[in-house]
Amino acid sequence: MIRTLVVPGRDSDVIGLDLADLAAGEAIERRLGEEELLAVVLSGRIDVTVDGTRLGAAGGRHSVFEGPGHAVLVPPQTAVRLVALEPAQIALATAAARGTSTPARIIGPDEQRVAEVGRATWRRTVRTLLGPEQPAGRLLAGETINDPGNWSSYPPHKHDEERPPEEVALEEVYLFRVDPPGGFGVQVRYGAGTREAFVVGDDDVAVIRSGFHPVAAAPGYALYYLWIMAGQGRQMIPYVDPAHAWVAGSGT
Repeated sequence: MIRTLVVPGRDSDVIGLDLADLAAGEAIERRLGEEELLAVVLSGRIDVTVDGTRLGAAGGRHSVFEGPGHAVLVPPQTAVRLVALEPAQIALATAAARGTSTPARIIGPDEQRVAEVGRATWRRTVRTLLGPEQPAGRLLAGETINDPGNWSSYPPHKHDEERPPEEVALEEVYLFRVDPPGGFGVQVRYGAGTREAFVVGDDDVAVIRSGFHPVAAAPGYALYYLWIMAGQGRQMIPYVDPAHAWVAGSGT
């Protein structure tokens, strides 16, 4: 079963996001057009074939909270087939590609940058699946985990204006998970006359086109989100809200 969560041109500007739940032996087949695809294996294992060539197996974790997983990057104008070797769940993120396309590849845990970011009640784990230093057409992606009660994307930052070297414009989409099940987190957005907050749980999404956007996990519940970004380029230069930059001990 494939659920469409974000449709570009309707819910977002350029990012699309689907969520596939596959039984063992079930397959997804896609012929890409101008978009590139990043398939993130949230749980289970899959076998990957691109343009008739088998790339190998990807995945293996039972939960996104277990540790870094695998992703598959597929360039435009390519046929991809993903077959579940066991029950698997896959997030399928797309964006119209720009710049140089790269060969299809599996991205494993050893290729990811995993870091503990922040401190105290805004400490979180960030796993960068596809950063600016890694070749891709347009997409940037990673996973963030908040410990229970902790905040992330904090101090609050935004990336909705193209004014380097202070900030670059990147649209962003979050896909959330909570552990243990039944818990929740809070997504906050503010700026440019907007102040809002909403409760998020398993499989909820947030489409962030503008504004500062911190996230909080409810006490007792760890919060995960897959983040997908796409913009004019592939730099990551967030602009921290000057009103709260002092929390980090600097003005940047």
